[in-house]
Amino acid sequence: MASSNQKTRCDWVNMDNPEYVKYHDMEWGRAIRCDQKLYQALCFEGAQAGLSWETILKKRDNYYAAFDGLNIEKMAEMSEADILKKMNNPGLIRNKLKLLSLKKNALGVKGIQKEYGSFSNFLWSFTQNKIIHHHFKNQSEYLIEDERSKIISSELKKRGFKFVGPVIIYAFMQAVGIYNDHSEQCFLRKSN
Repeated sequence: MASSNQKTRCDWVNMDNPEYVKYHDMEWGRAIRCDQKLYQALCFEGAQAGLSWETILKKRDNYYAAFDGLNIEKMAEMSEADILKKMNNPGLIRNKLKLLSLKKNALGVKGIQKEYGSFSNFLWSFTQNKIIHHHFKNQSEYLIEDERSKIISSELKKRGFKFVGPVIIYAFMQAVGIYNDHSEQCFLRKSN
C-alpha cells in the first residue's frame, strides 16, 4: 500500500506540512451542505484574506474555542463588545473587522435561512444543486474568481455579509466542494 506521500495531489499542497496534507485529503473540495459547516468555512475564508491558508489551519481550533464552536446562533447573539474582547487572543487573527465579520455573517446566514430555508439551499441554488467540475491540470490554470463568485459575492454583500469578495467566495466554493477544483492528476479528483 502506498504511503499518503506517494499519492498524487493538487500541486498547491505543501507536502512538508502534515496538517495541510490532511486538510487537502479530508476536507478541501468535499461537498458540504450543512449550514453550520458552510458558515464555519466562510468564517475561515474571510479570516484568511491576505494570509496563507497554513496560518488559518494553525488557528482554527482557537476560533472554535474562543467562539463556542463558531455556532451560527451564538455568534449572531454575541455582542460586538464581547467579540472585541477577543482581540488580545494570540490564537486568533487579531483584525477588528475580520472578527466583527463573524457576527455580521452569522446574522446574514440567519436572514438567508429565513428566506431560502437554509444557507445551503441559497449557495447551491447558483449551480442548480450540482457540483461544478472544472478540469484544471495544475495550479497555474486555476481561476481566482468567476462570474458565479461575483454574483454570489454581490448577493451576500446586499445581505450585510463582510469579507465576501469574489476571490474569497471563489476560494470558499472550492473549499466546500461547490466547485471540484482538484487537479486532473489528483487522487481525489473523482471522489466528489
